[in-house]
Order: sequence, then structure tokens, then C-alpha cells
Amino acid sequence: MKAYRTIAAPATASYIEKKSEFIAQLAPVQTNEEAIAFLEEVKRQHRKAKHHVYAYCLRKENTTRYSDDGEPQGTAGVPVLEVLQKNQLTDLCCVVTRYFGGVLLGANGLVRAYSHSAACTVSQAQQKVMQPCYPVTLQLDYALYGKLLYHLPQNVLAQVETQFLDQVTMRFFVQAAHWHTLQKDLIDLTGNQIAMEAGALQYADFSECEEKSSLKNFL
Repeated sequence: MKAYRTIAAPATASYIEKKSEFIAQLAPVQTNEEAIAFLEEVKRQHRKAKHHVYAYCLRKENTTRYSDDGEPQGTAGVPVLEVLQKNQLTDLCCVVTRYFGGVLLGANGLVRAYSHSAACTVSQAQQKVMQPCYPVTLQLDYALYGKLLYHLPQNVLAQVETQFLDQVTMRFFVQAAHWHTLQKDLIDLTGNQIAMEAGALQYADFSECEEKSSLKNFL
């Protein structure tokens, strides 16, 4: 399992260039069928538009597809795809609808317009950084909680939840690459006075951890 970057929810952005309107829409998808269904939905929304350029990237079989949809070859689908790839995004589809404004843009103008439209909607989207990880549950006495909290490496943990009952119970996801080291460190730190349980390997969103790490480096 490898880390990947995708989006959390659909996003839309519009851009006008020489009276032509470009409406870019992004949606998370995981299969060819889902990507085509999203494209058809966009076409239904904008029946009067002449062009519905699209590009999508899927983790499954490392799939990429694109279409110029009637625009000059290489001026639309490829620029949209390159924006997705430059941002290292996958499992998503981008459709850019063009309402022609009566002014020809030329090949270079089309490339810029479609690239800019796709980039605008990518900037609007909430991104997710999906990391292979283990769901972990810890149980420990209150006396150890402060010490443990101080030493937990927050940059490799996600979705930390804490419950205070007879003992302290903590639940979080820990990046798979760091779990065995963390497990050993927690045993040493608490003198093995801690109960730990890890679930099956899965994916979870670590985008907040990445943001915290970037902010820390900036400061």
C-alpha cells in the first residue's frame, strides 16, 4: 500500500477568457464507470455547451484518460490532465465545460484557458493525503497520560480521540511505517504498563498532520 493524494468532495470554479466561459468541476471517483457517470451528469447540467473536456486519474491499474471533446488536439484534455498530475492527485475526475463566446482563442490560448480553469478548481478543492496506517487503541492509567501525551509523535498520528473513564483510552491512526517503532517506544516509556491494540492495515486521511508539519517548518 502506498500513500496517495485525492480530494474530499466535489469542487467547482469558473473562468472567463475573451467572452468564453470555462466551468471546471472536480469529483472524487474510483472507477472508469464513476468517472463517466460524473461526465454525463455535467453534460446534463450544461446541455447548451458545445465542449465538455475531461481528464481523470485512477489508482486502479494506474489509469489516466482524457478527451479534447472537439477542441483542437492537445489543447484541452492533456492540459487538464497535466494539472491533476502536477498536483499529484488521483482517484478524481475533472470536467471543464466551455460556453463559446464568439472569439477564437487559438491553440495557445486554449491551453492556457483549460489549464487555468483546472488549476482554479483544484485550488478550491479540499485535498486528502491518504496514508496506509493502523487504527490503534491505547489504555493506560491517568498517571501515565501526561507523560505519554508529551512524547507522542503528532506528525504521524491522525484523528486522535481520548476518553476519560476508569482509565484513559486513546484511539488514533498511526502511519504504518512508524507503528512498530512507536509501539516499542510506548512500551519503554510506560514500563509496559499500557494496553495496545492495532487493527488491520487501511487508509486514513493525514492531511491535517501534513499541514501541521508544514506550519512547523515555516515557523
